[in-house]
Amino acid sequence: MENVITSSATFESPDRTGRSLVWIGRILTGLIVAFLLVDAVGKLIPLAPYVEGTKQVGYAIELLRPLGLLLAIPTLLHLIPRTQFLGALLLTAYFGGAVATHLRCGTSPWFPVAFCVILWAAYVMRSARLRAFLRTTLH
Repeated sequence: MENVITSSATFESPDRTGRSLVWIGRILTGLIVAFLLVDAVGKLIPLAPYVEGTKQVGYAIELLRPLGLLLAIPTLLHLIPRTQFLGALLLTAYFGGAVATHLRCGTSPWFPVAFCVILWAAYVMRSARLRAFLRTTLH
């Protein structure tokens, strides 16, 4: 018989907390990946706003499709459980290039920095192995 006096919100089991964490990580990952794939497709097609933006930051238009591939491949790798760590590392490198571009143009680099932080936070939330590794490494 279930005890109806104690609130489950007050005495939450670790398993329930873990599942909530995983789902929050999945939702954040879905949002980040959806945005990145739309961005990659816009570069691969190439859409007019992407062409104009590429001109504004001083890159050659011929680099637009390769940049789209450099974004699409690690984003897709990050979706596959076996290669998600490699995808996260490659996306971190891509975001590093975006930060460098923003700094060179004199614009705020916080957008790619925030994306990278959210990407890794969501990955940590989804991966019990990564959480365990960080726990042992940081203590």
